Amino acid sequence: MQSSANPLMPIPGAIDPVPVPRAVTPREDGRVDMMGLSRPQMKSALEEAGLDQKQAKLRSKQLFHWLYHRGETDFDAMTDLAKPMRAWMAERFVVGRPEVVEAQVSIDGTRKWLLRSDDGQDYEMVFIPDADRGTLCVSSQVGCTLNCRFCHTGTMRLVRNLTPGEIVGQVMLARDALGEWPKGSMASANDDETDDTPQYTADGRMLTNIVMMGMGEPLYNFDHVRDALKVVMDGDGLALSKRRITLSTSGVVPMMARAGAEIGVNLAVSLHAVTKDVRDELVPLNKKYGIEQLLQACADYPNANNARRITFEYVMIKDKNDSDEDARELVRLLRHYRLPAKVNLIPFNPWPGTDYQCSTPERIKRFSEIVFEGGISAPVRTPRGRDIMAACGQLKSASEKKSRAELDRLAAEKQAALG
Repeated sequence: MQSSANPLMPIPGAIDPVPVPRAVTPREDGRVDMMGLSRPQMKSALEEAGLDQKQAKLRSKQLFHWLYHRGETDFDAMTDLAKPMRAWMAERFVVGRPEVVEAQVSIDGTRKWLLRSDDGQDYEMVFIPDADRGTLCVSSQVGCTLNCRFCHTGTMRLVRNLTPGEIVGQVMLARDALGEWPKGSMASANDDETDDTPQYTADGRMLTNIVMMGMGEPLYNFDHVRDALKVVMDGDGLALSKRRITLSTSGVVPMMARAGAEIGVNLAVSLHAVTKDVRDELVPLNKKYGIEQLLQACADYPNANNARRITFEYVMIKDKNDSDEDARELVRLLRHYRLPAKVNLIPFNPWPGTDYQCSTPERIKRFSEIVFEGGISAPVRTPRGRDIMAACGQLKSASEKKSRAELDRLAAEKQAALG
């Protein structure tokens, strides 16, 4: 279950070397963290710890319910387990949460958490409340493999992939903070093999949507993101519909079909430009997988249709990608590939060290009008959480300011990895 190794190895298409995946971050006390484990994985962990197959199957079902449906972290509170079993589990296992290093609340209600893993790595997540929904922006890596020049996270080096437990843990922590777990109690515990009937009711849910748009490129941590989202979508646990989950990619073309087939959530693509030169600058991965390859992969994405449109994210940068010609070319490309598409126009969010500026409101409005006139929805996203550096493209686990020379050096180092 545990491995302390974390070597770096090259993965085709990555800008930085990507850490070899590990399923669980080791703990100093030697206990195994159950967070992020599926029911089969829980069953295997219990068998490895000494339970027979029948006991492990029953207890894994009970644990799955307590962890993901009730949000419980204390084995002693799991009242349908006999007291000796609770003590046995507490000696060998733990139900973890990320450590909260800092929690901030924006003037617009957006919340940002700086989190820390058991091995001391920092990453961030953001919750964005709206009148009709609550969206959690979840990170998939510590740092990032890419070097998107408009993105603060892109100035970081990749440290490692987040484990399934660290990804699911973000969702669990958000529900903790929002007070969303069902309230009540289970029937009295007994030691037979029957299921106890829950005696509780669930309240309304504030956290309604998840977007894999935090730190990192999700498709360069595919296995862990897939496994985490399967836990989140499980009907006996968090039970969040795949229609309420969106995975965002900068264009890791070879992994997009697998994402559609094996995860099946909504797809968002960080496009940000319609010409090779500009996208090469803003999203260097474009030098590996060009716009045409990317849009064809979008056209081939399973289950994309008018009811489940692909979202194209387009950050509006002054005098860079915001002309009338850019808008018309965007319409042409999306229509050429017959994509069921929606374009999110994102006003550029500034961060320390960037030379880019946001397009003017008038320019953004005109760009949106042209795309709408082309028959494609192009709403302008209202920036949220700018005052706490929680807006799109602003996440970064360290707050030091990098100079333009430092950013250029990082870009050169990452580009050299492409050969």
